[in-house]
Amino acid sequence: MTDTSDILFRPHRMGAVTLLNRVAMAPMTRSRAAQPGDVPTELTAAYYAQRAGAGVIVSEGTQVSRVGQGYAFTPGIYSPEQTAGWKTVTDAVHARGGRIYAQLWHVGRVSHPLLHGAQPVAPSAVNGGGQAAFVVDDKGPRMEPSPVPRALSTDEVRAVVQEFAQAARNAKAAGFDGVELHGANGYLIEQFLRAESNRRTDAYGGNLENRLRFLAEVTEAVAGVFGADRVGVRISPFLPLNGIGAEEDAAELFLAVAKMLDGLGVAYLHTSEASPMEVPPGTDPVPQDFRSALRQAFRGTIMVAGGYDGARARAILETGLADVVAFGRPYISNPDLAERLARDLPWADADRSTFYGGGEQGYTDYPAHADAAE
Repeated sequence: MTDTSDILFRPHRMGAVTLLNRVAMAPMTRSRAAQPGDVPTELTAAYYAQRAGAGVIVSEGTQVSRVGQGYAFTPGIYSPEQTAGWKTVTDAVHARGGRIYAQLWHVGRVSHPLLHGAQPVAPSAVNGGGQAAFVVDDKGPRMEPSPVPRALSTDEVRAVVQEFAQAARNAKAAGFDGVELHGANGYLIEQFLRAESNRRTDAYGGNLENRLRFLAEVTEAVAGVFGADRVGVRISPFLPLNGIGAEEDAAELFLAVAKMLDGLGVAYLHTSEASPMEVPPGTDPVPQDFRSALRQAFRGTIMVAGGYDGARARAILETGLADVVAFGRPYISNPDLAERLARDLPWADADRSTFYGGGEQGYTDYPAHADAAE
């Protein structure tokens, strides 16, 4: 897959790391961590190693603390056992020539006491509605509405920043090539960014500069571990999820985020977009003027994700408004997706009933395309 006439398969320098192609595997929750302890397993290692043909893999969200968990069976990166589990994963990916970044995650208010025995925390005691945690107890697995969270004190906010820093140290010890901060999908970082969920009156709330502060401090903390040139941040400016709405000033807010991150020298900005199936045909889920402004505001790598196929991926790369395209669900059932894209091979369909939880079925048992091995 070295045909440089195909823009998807031209090498790309992303901060300190050279990607052999511009196909990324997007982070996807699969809920298969070993219990107790939410530890990645040998099966996790096999799953990611099968997909090492991507230019870079971004791991599933991995919580930086127990209270940062919002879904049962998701892996953490705050304990020695979890770190050792992830080391098995990175070793397997590197053995196949791949690159893998850890997505560091704190869900904030999108949680439930049944997961960790505590009231969820957030910038403010605001429950936006439409948010639920995945819990498992003697009543069985189910989605449970998140309760009103407890507002973090100023000192507690600073403590969470240090939880991210420790998670980055663990990720480095586990052998990850870098880290991505999960600042999208209505989780804790985005809760600080958005005025509707952040009603604080201290240095972390109120005006735009204050609402950017938490992300800035977390970014600086993890950059102090890896170097900014091995750090990325995921955002979802126009994708309302988990009680976060599409604010009228979303473009202004996230251009400010981009400029701030550019000033900190981070390697990449990862935008999570709505799938084209969720918008009228012929329209772009992201305003074109925002794409152009984002390119002006951020000088590093721009990664995009959201329902892309090969044609759309190549088209946006050709515009110069993105440098890398991340594929999510297609990677579930096509472990050799990069090869299929390079050779224009058909994609296998995924079994949605096996997306979350379980074992090998629907996880590591999808075969590579028979023609790809010829």
